[in-house]
Amino acid sequence: MPRFAPVHWQRLELVFLAVGFRFVRQEGSHRAYVKDGVARPVVIPTYAEVPVFIIRNNLKTAGISRAEYFKLIA
Repeated sequence: MPRFAPVHWQRLELVFLAVGFRFVRQEGSHRAYVKDGVARPVVIPTYAEVPVFIIRNNLKTAGISRAEYFKLIA
C-alpha cells in the first residue's frame, strides 16, 4: 500500500466529490463539503500541498478507507 503524501487541494477535492460530497461554502482559504449521513463537514484548505494529517482527519470524518482513497486518488 502506498504512503500518504501531501496533495494539491483540487486533487483532494475530486476524491470527496467522487464519493458524494458537495461543496457548500468557502470561508477564506477553507472550503466545506457535506454529505447526507455524515455528521460533520469535511474542510479542505486551498493549499498547493494539503498536509497528510488533514487528509487523514478528513478521511476519518468521511468514513473513507485508506484503500478507497488510493483507488480514487490514482
